[in-house]
Amino acid sequence: MNGYAVIDTGGKQLRVEPGRFYDVRHFAPLQPNLSESGTKISIYRVLLICHESRIDIGHPWLSNAIVRGRILHPCVAEKAVIGKIHSKKKTRRKLGYRQHLVRFVVDSISLNGQDLPN
Repeated sequence: MNGYAVIDTGGKQLRVEPGRFYDVRHFAPLQPNLSESGTKISIYRVLLICHESRIDIGHPWLSNAIVRGRILHPCVAEKAVIGKIHSKKKTRRKLGYRQHLVRFVVDSISLNGQDLPN
């Protein structure tokens, strides 16, 4: 583990490393038709970068950091089941849905215009 970054995407904070893939809820600038496989993405909402013993923390984001990657494919999460029971009314209701996700792989993390080595 040489280095990692913490990014803010899809309403969550993710710890990302180059060469790994991640599932996120959505990318704010992407419309549904742009989330095809092979689409290159750049994430500028980088909260923290750790490389070897050096840690850079943004307030709230680092202004000179970029995480670059590409979309592998759209996917869906496991089904979330919601059960509602009203006691003494003899009513039960079972609902479920699957969250639409996008799987992307991180290609590089750059700070001050230089890519951090993998």
